[in-house]
Amino acid sequence: MAIQQIILLVEDDENDVMLLKRAFTKAGFKDNLRVVRNGTDAMSYLSGKGIYKDRDQYPLPFLVLLDLKMPGISGFEVLQWARKDPNLKRLLIVVLTASNLQTDVDHAYELGANSYLVKPIEFDAMVAMVSRFEAYWSELNRIPTAPRTPEVISVGTSVI
Repeated sequence: MAIQQIILLVEDDENDVMLLKRAFTKAGFKDNLRVVRNGTDAMSYLSGKGIYKDRDQYPLPFLVLLDLKMPGISGFEVLQWARKDPNLKRLLIVVLTASNLQTDVDHAYELGANSYLVKPIEFDAMVAMVSRFEAYWSELNRIPTAPRTPEVISVGTSVI
């Protein structure tokens, strides 16, 4: 069963983007992947600002695949920013990076990552990871509902 929701890939390395796109295509759900190339664009996409304001064209993803080591705003900074935003607190964020450093693993979890995966180097290993990933996140894992925007209730002349 293919994922029916959007996955946002935040990745600056063109080779990794191509490899992941091919792996998603081979795993059978290429149409669900959206790509942004840096932390600034990730934050704009997730907050629906700038060129990403049209949610029909740029729907809020149910899951983000986040590289850590990017120029400018790093994946750590995107993760920290997202966890402070009430509308993104429940967003599933999976770190997908080349770093196997335990300090990076620990820091990502401290900032609120839901999972930490190290990118496989070989294409077949990447396809296998994407297939297992798809089965877990779309079939086995229960995802939280997106937080609702608080409603303003008027009582007489007071606003609650």
